[in-house]
Amino acid sequence: MSDRVEVPERLTRTAQRWCGEEPARRWLAGLPDAVGEYVRRWELTVERPIIPGGALSLTFLVRRADGTPATLKLGWIDRYTAHEATALDLWRGAGAVRLLDADPEHGALLLERLHPDVSLRSLAEDRAMLEAAEVVRRLWVPPPADCPIEPVAQRAEHWGESIPRRYAELAGPCAESLVDEAVALCRELAASQPEVVVLHTDCHHGNVLAGDRAKWLAIDPRPMLGERAFDLGPLVRDRMATVVAETRPQALIRRRVTWLAEALDLDPERVRGWALIQSLSLGLWCLSVDDPSGPDLLSVAEWLT
Repeated sequence: MSDRVEVPERLTRTAQRWCGEEPARRWLAGLPDAVGEYVRRWELTVERPIIPGGALSLTFLVRRADGTPATLKLGWIDRYTAHEATALDLWRGAGAVRLLDADPEHGALLLERLHPDVSLRSLAEDRAMLEAAEVVRRLWVPPPADCPIEPVAQRAEHWGESIPRRYAELAGPCAESLVDEAVALCRELAASQPEVVVLHTDCHHGNVLAGDRAKWLAIDPRPMLGERAFDLGPLVRDRMATVVAETRPQALIRRRVTWLAEALDLDPERVRGWALIQSLSLGLWCLSVDDPSGPDLLSVAEWLT
């Protein structure tokens, strides 16, 4: 099996840029053998790889021993992805892809087969936003008392420290007032959350795929525990190429905040604040690893002030 596995060049480039060259090299080198191991362990027959696949995962369309179609995913493990299997298990297929088996310690997941080539990106934006809102609404379930998923408050504390540090390291790539607002919002929003539910945190149009048992299902969660408003940042900044090409991009971003808040019965100022923090933090990080989306993310953060 391992002799037939080729790691896509896109995955190699992304992993080395985002994860550090040496850790990425070790992980990438072990992927072919890992595929063979889980094919044997879970008695799978590989049909084909999913290309391009995830940004930090190698995925295959497979069949189980009884002929049931499924998807094998081998993903990079970090603080964002460590509890993907935990969230999928909590959701039990309600709004998200169903988890069939897992070895979360090694980033291996056996998932329900969806339609990998048909995401919400295939729909016009207005329709895609409507469908995405209904999907993400179904994911907001109360966590169990002993849930190991990271709390939003803990992440916000980290961002409150990392945003100004990275801003200084990058020699101030945006207005300092934007950094000050984000740091203040990290404290204020984290301390005043009205609820705690399980969040997807990466539910953009590309991460909602067509299914058979349900029309649309979410994939690739980076779960956290916190308020619903936190979960809408990816939708606020979705389809960035379209946004930055608009004549009045700030107006478009603001309309998204208002529409999502109204559709999901949330406070638009909390949606705006979390979206600003996320866009700024991600934009600064992208600049630090020479990812080309960094400047556009900083622009989104500025449009949210």
